Amino acid sequence: MTTIKLTKMQGCGNDFVIMDYSEYEKTNMPMDELAKKICDRHFGVGADGFIVPKTNTTETDLGWYFYNSDGSIAQMCGNGMRCFAKYVFDKGLIDKKEFTVMTGAGVIKPKILEDGTVKVNMGTPILEEAKIPFKGERTLKVSDKEFKITPVSMGNPHCVIITDKDPMILALKYGPEIETHEFFPEKTNTEFVKVISGNEIDMRVYERGCGITLACGTGACASVVACVLNNLTEQKVKVNLLGGSVFVEWQGDSANPKKDIFLIGPANYTFTADYML
Repeated sequence: MTTIKLTKMQGCGNDFVIMDYSEYEKTNMPMDELAKKICDRHFGVGADGFIVPKTNTTETDLGWYFYNSDGSIAQMCGNGMRCFAKYVFDKGLIDKKEFTVMTGAGVIKPKILEDGTVKVNMGTPILEEAKIPFKGERTLKVSDKEFKITPVSMGNPHCVIITDKDPMILALKYGPEIETHEFFPEKTNTEFVKVISGNEIDMRVYERGCGITLACGTGACASVVACVLNNLTEQKVKVNLLGGSVFVEWQGDSANPKKDIFLIGPANYTFTADYML
């Protein structure tokens, strides 16, 4: 038996297991297999994602290894980045509250605020046809339903559907089919969004590789981008998720989309533990 030290954290209920690379080296397991084992909610610790900090980076202050609960690699995760930022600062892996992190979606810049929340510069939403097949809104057919969708990439793919129906019911029923739809060759995260006002929305998400989760940071950002592009909200929006609320700020619009987007929200410790493999 091998004993490793790990930390469980969550941001709006989106939960993650984080461990130092030195602990991972004790396991003698491929990282994707370890992620699946630890994230299993019945036979492991249970989590939506698995994170290992990478300290030997040259272009940025830090990097990370990030895996979904099914062992697949995710390019980026906003809630995970907030937890990661607090973890590496508290562990002394970084000595400043604002720094750069290399991810699969490029360089991300988190900042730990005085109240303990974390503000993350999530970079620029990607709308170019090189990343997603079209700009703006399009119709997608699934089983007995036809949806108008707005695709947005935050370094990972998102399919945003704005609706006046219950977004949770739609996510449960149609999320799995949209995730694996042939239109999305790398699968997709799917957000169902109900606009409450010009500065508030409700969002429910079916995450690629995870299923229904309590929160999704990149999904919150993609949802606000879609709402702004469709002239439904202002540029600073409160996003209500199953596990809590985050704030998203984006100064872009359809005429000038190349603006950085910011995600602000909590990151909290759940527990630390010695785990036996």
